[in-house]
Amino acid sequence: MSPLMTFRIAFRALGRNKMRTGLTMLGMIIGVAAVITLVAMGNGAQAAIEDQIKGAGTNMITVNAGNFTQGGVRQGAGASSSLTEEDAEAIKNEVPGVQYLAVGVQMRSQVVAGNQNWFTRTQGTDVDLPLIRAWPTRTGSFFSPQDVSGAAKVAVLGSTVAEQLFGADADPVGQVIRIRNQPFKVIGVMASKGQGMGEDMDDQILAPYTTVQKKLLGIEHVQTITVSAATAEGTREVADAIAVLLRTRHQIVPGDDDDFIIRTLEEVADIRTQATGTMTTLLAGIAGVSLIVGGIGIMNIMLVSVTERTREIGLRMAIGAKSRDVMLQFLVEAVTLSLLGGGIGIALGFGLAEGIQRWMSWPAKVPPGAVAMAFGFAAATGVFFGFYPAQKAARLDPIDALRFE
Repeated sequence: MSPLMTFRIAFRALGRNKMRTGLTMLGMIIGVAAVITLVAMGNGAQAAIEDQIKGAGTNMITVNAGNFTQGGVRQGAGASSSLTEEDAEAIKNEVPGVQYLAVGVQMRSQVVAGNQNWFTRTQGTDVDLPLIRAWPTRTGSFFSPQDVSGAAKVAVLGSTVAEQLFGADADPVGQVIRIRNQPFKVIGVMASKGQGMGEDMDDQILAPYTTVQKKLLGIEHVQTITVSAATAEGTREVADAIAVLLRTRHQIVPGDDDDFIIRTLEEVADIRTQATGTMTTLLAGIAGVSLIVGGIGIMNIMLVSVTERTREIGLRMAIGAKSRDVMLQFLVEAVTLSLLGGGIGIALGFGLAEGIQRWMSWPAKVPPGAVAMAFGFAAATGVFFGFYPAQKAARLDPIDALRFE
């Protein structure tokens, strides 16, 4: 019997009882739709995590002032004043793999604008900070290298500070604020950033580090050096090279503690990897259970179909149909049920993912590989669970089949 005739007979058999065919496909539809939806939600969540890590800093390395011991008394992290601008220049010029670098000092104080005030953090930094943190301005502009070299009294506000001092709808660019009674001209407002590295990125003021150093704190050292490595893979090597360079510059002998602290985002990356692995395992388990349930439903209905059509099978074999023709017919029916259910399930999964993204504000992203995987699993499920009923039908004895009541 030709393959075309086999397909025609299979489709005709499925069309005899449309209700049962539809209910049989329902398990596969639900399984595939669940796979597509959950994969979309998992990928969306992973993309959101990636954005948060990028928001904290692109391949970021932070060098903070370390412990300072005086008279046997350890002052704790941040007490050392050994980090200098010269250290930052040496890191930028001598350590390979450094892409961006920003020197930093910070303080907390009350900030006044007109009749409004707000207690916040003022961070003195350099022009590379927006590049390191992937953080653009919403209005106005960031300060320039000339502002840093000239210790200009200019400030860029975080969105929270701008809202607290000037209101939600006002544009503070060009206005004057006072930090420790020193007037600063507002030249820009940063885009909303949210939480990053355990702090509210929007609740701060950014100013040239030279200005904060000389005119607000009266110090010559720096408190932090923020570095962005050229590649994610090279972050650890860059951090190790910075440690070697600073120990040499600070004349720290072997065995003594560092007077600086170096941190990277490796721990965050490890947490992300674990979360992604857990999510992948969860999705694989749900997909497996859903497709197995759908496959068992197909096998159950196909076994019922074999029993109902025993006389038909016997008649076909009596007039010349071979066992492989009967097996192929029932396999085609099982695979057709799986593929039709899989196709409908894929469409339903896309719809559910879009609905979740719109109405629940959950990021959802369906990768093309998930669609191919779901469709392939649907076909494989049809073959796997349809094989036993097809084999049972093919092994029927024609004489016994014709006598079946």
